[in-house]
Amino acid sequence: MRGEDAKQEAMFSYVSPEQRVPQDHPLRPVREMVDTILKEMSPCFARLYSERGRPSIAPERLLRALLLQIFYSVRSERLLMEQLDYNLLFRWFVGMEMDEAVWNHAVFSKNRERLLNEQIAQAFFQRVLRQAQPYLSDEHFTVDGTLLEAWASQKSFRPKDGEPPAGTPREADFHGQRRSNETHQSTTDPEARLYKKSKGSEAKLSYLGHGLMENRNGLLVRTMVTQADGTAERDAALLMASKIPGTQPITLGGDKNYDTGDFVSTLREMKITPHVAQNNTRRSSAIDERTTRHAGYAISQQKRKRVEQAFGWMKMIGLLRKVKLRGIEKVGWWFTFVGAAYNLIRLRRLRAEAVA
Repeated sequence: MRGEDAKQEAMFSYVSPEQRVPQDHPLRPVREMVDTILKEMSPCFARLYSERGRPSIAPERLLRALLLQIFYSVRSERLLMEQLDYNLLFRWFVGMEMDEAVWNHAVFSKNRERLLNEQIAQAFFQRVLRQAQPYLSDEHFTVDGTLLEAWASQKSFRPKDGEPPAGTPREADFHGQRRSNETHQSTTDPEARLYKKSKGSEAKLSYLGHGLMENRNGLLVRTMVTQADGTAERDAALLMASKIPGTQPITLGGDKNYDTGDFVSTLREMKITPHVAQNNTRRSSAIDERTTRHAGYAISQQKRKRVEQAFGWMKMIGLLRKVKLRGIEKVGWWFTFVGAAYNLIRLRRLRAEAVA
């Protein structure tokens, strides 16, 4: 018998979002980890808010919503609020009831700006690492950097010595003009720098994101963002490596960009064995057979490529290909928070594999 295409809406619903989400949904273990972390961070949140005034968006809900924005690549807060309005999975993860009103996207963005900074992002990141402690290596690491395109047009890269002459069109033609970071600056994002990652590629207004990865399971253990220049990757690598805890022997892998005499000698002074790739194209390598003859060097060269998987996920899924924030401070905390989201996804898979 054919059923009727009834259009009458039910007045009441007795099914909660908790019942709607399947028990084996991939977000369930992530939600459990996030709830544990946010409960630990509650004292940190309490110090950021006044006891007077109107209640703001709960910081726990705000952070869960931002994680959803990363996991599902929602490109704007406006679309995120739209999803929260009708998507039961999103409502369940954030902790909203079926008929609870969603926030205005501008209010959400304003609350995000008030709450999130490098301190909160690092606190969240470090607590994710505590959850992942059984899966972390304390001896073998890899470092790398990636280009983060700034939220600024090439046409905003103007001379530092003042405004263009009167009558100059707004859409100026820079063809044939020589521009550099010493003489020009972006009027949209002054902290961004014109930079290209490789020869033959286009120079873009960018930042550099840096990650330190442990080699056992490819989890990020340190992140930072710097202005883009030729030595930033090696400088950031030394800074992150100096913060590795413990006194045990440590190896640090990297690509050919890190094969310089100064970098390798500094690592050895820090009692860290350099396992960087040899660069024999134009000069002799700073890595010789004292290092390459060991089997551990070949393993490090194989494992170091995993950091590219982390950067690829953070760019394609985590909205970092072109960062929609301006200023190194804001770009820095977003990069750290996206790194924490990547670790949560990796940790969910590692725990599932351990149970299986």
